[in-house]
Amino acid sequence: MSFFPGQDPEFGDAQSCNAVSQLIIPRTSDIGGFEVRRALPTIKRRLVGPFIFFDRMGPARFGGNGEALDVKPHPHIGLSTVTYLTTGEIGHRDTLGNHTVIRPGDVNLMTAGRGIVHSERTPEDLRQRPHALSGVQTWLALPESDEETDPTFGHTEKNALPTISEAGVSGRVVLGDFCGLKADVRTFTDTLFVDLALRPGARFSFPAEHEERAIYVLEGEVEIAGDRFGPEQLLVLAPLETITISGSGEHGCRLMLFGGAALEKPRHIWWNFVSSSKERIEQAKEDWRQGRFGLVPGDEAEFVPLPGR
Repeated sequence: MSFFPGQDPEFGDAQSCNAVSQLIIPRTSDIGGFEVRRALPTIKRRLVGPFIFFDRMGPARFGGNGEALDVKPHPHIGLSTVTYLTTGEIGHRDTLGNHTVIRPGDVNLMTAGRGIVHSERTPEDLRQRPHALSGVQTWLALPESDEETDPTFGHTEKNALPTISEAGVSGRVVLGDFCGLKADVRTFTDTLFVDLALRPGARFSFPAEHEERAIYVLEGEVEIAGDRFGPEQLLVLAPLETITISGSGEHGCRLMLFGGAALEKPRHIWWNFVSSSKERIEQAKEDWRQGRFGLVPGDEAEFVPLPGR
C-alpha cells in the first residue's frame, strides 16, 4: 500500500448527534487524474484504534492506451498496510518476492515491521483497455513490541472472509471480530474492519465491542440517530454505545466500519514510516537514501525517492 501525496483532512461541522463524536471531511488530491481523499491522520484525530492512515482511492476511470496506476517501489516500517478494493485490480510486488493481484472483496495485509519495499501497479492485461478503480488503503500502527517484527505479506480472497446477510443488509468482515464473526487474517491488536451495504430504509445495530470505532461513507447516505451523513465523510462514533445505522436516500449506502483498541502510546508518522521513536524514523530515512531496504523482484528499475531529495 502506498502513501499518496494527499492533503491533510479537515473537520466539518460540530457533531449532529450524540452517537457521532467527530465529523472529518477528507481533503481531495488529484494524482495524475486519480483522486485520493485522505481522512486520517488529521491534527485533531490521529488514530481510530490502530488505524493511523485512511485513504479513499477513486472512484476513477482509466481510458486504456496505457493509462494506469503506477506506484513505484517505496519503503515502509512499523505498520501493516491494508488494501481493499471495491472496483478494479492492483498488482502487488514486494521485497519478499510476493507477486499478487488483488480484486474487489479480497484483502492484502502487508506487515512492514523492521522494513519492506513494495510497488502497486495496474496489471498488464488491463492497461490497454478502459477500466475503473476504487477502494481504500489503510495503515495499522503496530504495537511497540512488534514494530521490529520480520516483514510478512498475506493475501486473502473474498470467499474466505465471513459475510453478513440480513434483511436489506449485506457485508463482509475484512479484519477482526464483528457480531460473532471473525476474519481469518492476522492482526497484532484488537482490530475492526467491515464492509457494509444497506438498502434504503434498512436498519442495522451493533454493540460497542471495540474501544474506538468510525464509519467512512463510500456511497449514498447513512442515517444515525435521525441525522443523515453523505458520501466521503468520516464519522468517529461515540464510545461505549450501541449504534444503529440505516440506509437513507434513493439508493441506501455503502460504508466501511473500522477501529479497534487504542494504542498504548502516540506514534510518529513521516512519509511511509510509522514508529514510536523519532530516532527510528531518522534511521529509516537514511536506510532508504543508502539503498539498504533491498529491491523488489520484477520491479527493480524504478523507485520513489525520499521526499525533499
